[in-house]
Amino acid sequence: MQTKPNALVVMSRPSFDAHFDSARLERLTDLVTLGDPVWTDDLDHPAVRARLAEVEVMLTSWGAPKLTPERIAAAPALRAVLHCAGSVRGLVDEEVWRRGIRVTSGADANAIPVAEYTLAAIIFAGKKAPFLAADEERAYQGWGTVSGYGDLSNFGRTVGIVGFSRIGRRVVDLLKILGDTTCLVADPYADAEEVKRAGATLVPLEELLPRVDVLSLHAPELRETHHLIGADQLSLLPDHATVINTARGSLIDSDALAAECASGRLFAILDVTDPEPLPIDSPLRHQASVMITPHIAGSLGTEIGRLTDHAMDELARWTAREPLQSEITAEALALGLSA
Repeated sequence: MQTKPNALVVMSRPSFDAHFDSARLERLTDLVTLGDPVWTDDLDHPAVRARLAEVEVMLTSWGAPKLTPERIAAAPALRAVLHCAGSVRGLVDEEVWRRGIRVTSGADANAIPVAEYTLAAIIFAGKKAPFLAADEERAYQGWGTVSGYGDLSNFGRTVGIVGFSRIGRRVVDLLKILGDTTCLVADPYADAEEVKRAGATLVPLEELLPRVDVLSLHAPELRETHHLIGADQLSLLPDHATVINTARGSLIDSDALAAECASGRLFAILDVTDPEPLPIDSPLRHQASVMITPHIAGSLGTEIGRLTDHAMDELARWTAREPLQSEITAEALALGLSA
């Protein structure tokens, strides 16, 4: 009988409680050997350092300390890090790759609620619902009094997706529920035939922007994507277009967006901002043409259980020496494909 690998859960206490109810903790104990402590958020504690010497696999999530070379050196038996959340960018160090430690991410599972939020935002944008609700003069009057918002419709619209990421792809698929939707994708790394099979058309960003009713951002946060959507790009959008950002706040020039929204020409639904949170005097605050939510599109509440299940499915494959489905490589991380 194969010996179960020794495992340590590394995350904050609130994260541990959110990830592991009794049923999921029981499944974990069936898959691995858990020592004392079962979980930690401090890899430098003497009791944890004693455990690290025998740990073969870590399950990590929010609140996990960075896996620095010193911490990796204290875990000579470590062979896999299975992340129960999205991006591993702030978790792993170059030493992880040098040691050949396998790394997986829950980004595929986390993409589901983000794509769902984005679809809802696109539908609300079509009707300009958040902006009309915030307009005290219009919110309680009939539709016949509404002007200056463009066509209040979700039929025959054009949606632009920037970044054919795991979330962007899901959004393209979800958009099929809307009637007669044209979906355009801008992504320098995407394959045109793959985008076509998904039901969209790959075009350069400069060609996409003037054609869309809704612009939805799903690009990674890289040096090359900082302020990808700036004043010049925003000026290309048609009047009454809505910008949706569920990716990273730094993709948009916040000041340029605030100016366009204040003019009444554009609208915005932002789940992420730059900086985050916005300062109290930010011009994006208190505008009826802007809806801001507190970074809630990703997994929260019961959705976190999906991330746990995803990581434990990977754990089951890893212990059975089967191919991993969500493995992260250093090259993919550098390109932002796993963020």
